[in-house]
This record gives sequence, C-alpha cells and structure tokens, in this order.
Amino acid sequence: MSRSGSSDSEGEPGGGLHAGLLDDPLHTAVWRLRSRGCWHDAAELLSPLAATDPVAARLRSSVLTEQCMFTAGSWEAAEDALRAAEAVAHTDDERGAAACERGHLAYAATLFGNRDRADEARAALGRAAALLGPDSRTRPLLDFRRGLLAQHLSKNASSAQAAFQRAHAAALSHGDALLSSFTWRHLAAMAEERGDRAEARHGFAESLRIREELGYLIGIAPALVALASVESEPEAARLRAEAGRLVRLLGGVPAWLARRLRAMEAAPEDSAAAD
Repeated sequence: MSRSGSSDSEGEPGGGLHAGLLDDPLHTAVWRLRSRGCWHDAAELLSPLAATDPVAARLRSSVLTEQCMFTAGSWEAAEDALRAAEAVAHTDDERGAAACERGHLAYAATLFGNRDRADEARAALGRAAALLGPDSRTRPLLDFRRGLLAQHLSKNASSAQAAFQRAHAAALSHGDALLSSFTWRHLAAMAEERGDRAEARHGFAESLRIREELGYLIGIAPALVALASVESEPEAARLRAEAGRLVRLLGGVPAWLARRLRAMEAAPEDSAAAD
C-alpha cells in the first residue's frame, strides 16, 4: 500500500462519463451537487431522464457508486441504479459502458463494503473490454479501472502501471481533466512506491491543481494528504491540517480519510512516519 494513502482509492471518475451528451444545465447542476458530496440530490435530478436514457442512467449509477466509495454506505441504492442502467443499455457500446460500471461497483464493494467481489469486478471489466470498440469514449475510463484492479486487488504493479499510462495518455489527449486528476494521482503513488519522490511530488501536485481548478471539492482533501506524504515538514503538516478542515466541512467524507486523519491527530509522530 502506498504511504500516500492513494490505495484507499477515493471515488473514481465516471460521474462525468459522456456528460457532454446531457443538456448543459443538467450536467452543471449534477456536477455541482456531486462535487460537494450531495450524491442523493444529484441522483434525484437524473432520475426522470435515467428511466429511458442510457447515458443518464449510467451517470446516475456512477454518482451513487461514488457515494458508496466516499461513505462506505448506500450500497443498495447503487446496486438498484446499476441494474436500471443495465436494463436500458441496448448497443454494444452501451452494454460495455454498463459493464464498466458493474466492475467499478464490485471493485468498490471489495475495498469498502466488506464483500469480496473481486471475481465479479474482473469478469465485468473483461466483458466491457470485449464490448467496447477501440475508439469508444469509455475506453480510457475502462483502462483506469483495470489499473485499479491490477494495483489493489491483483497486486500486479506492472499491469497497473501500463493501464494507468494508457488512461493518462487518453485523458490528456481528450482533455478529460477529471480523469487526468486520477491518473496523475495513481501514477504518482506508484512513483512514490518506487522511491521517486520528485516524480511523485509532481504527479500529486498536478492532481491537486486540477481538482482545485475543477471545483471537485470532495476530491481535494485526499489530494492534499497524498501531496503531504512527499513533502517535508512543516509543509506536510499544513497540507494535512487543510485536508482535515475540508473533511470536517464536508461532514466527515471521505470516511476512510476522516479515520486516517483522526489517527494522525492522535499520534502525530507515528503518523508522520507512516506517511
């Protein structure tokens, strides 16, 4: 596990998947709610359209899966939304994108839900890979999620690195800023594990910068803690303190980070060493 805590994998990108195909006012409203941790409200906005529209249905599923990853709860709502998204998928690309969401939810449940669904996650992402064309807009996200499985469930660093690099190149070439914030973060975590602090610092800083520019408020605290892991004191302490303030502002999410920050406050010397 990376000392930065990146292996805790706070919510993955996907809530913005094909969002450009939705009406701009709806996309903007959903993004503002989601980025502040108001997942239920964002899902409710999408509900009318999601009943028949595959893009809206997948977006709703992804938003609720993100809620699970940040709160370690609300699994049933995410499962219901995913089944609804699968039901309205008709083309190979739509079914592949829904399978990508299935793999993501199974991965999240394995990490945060105390349920081993690793085999389901691998099978679903494998099905997505078979259904999605090479030019599918979902392919970069699929590469990223396959990297997560390789890194955290299969413990295959070389496969994870290759998948993250593919996703990173595609995110940069397509201008997908949110996805690039995650690829920067995970590539940086792998650099940290290799002992390359300079590369890790650059990647974590880029991830933080992008999230701040996007206003992805719920993703800023994890990025601050990750950057703190490769900074010297007192800058590292300042970054952790800022992360703690954000987590409290957001009502204790991400839940895994809230627990970690409490442990750091209880034993600051040990937490500094652990980072």
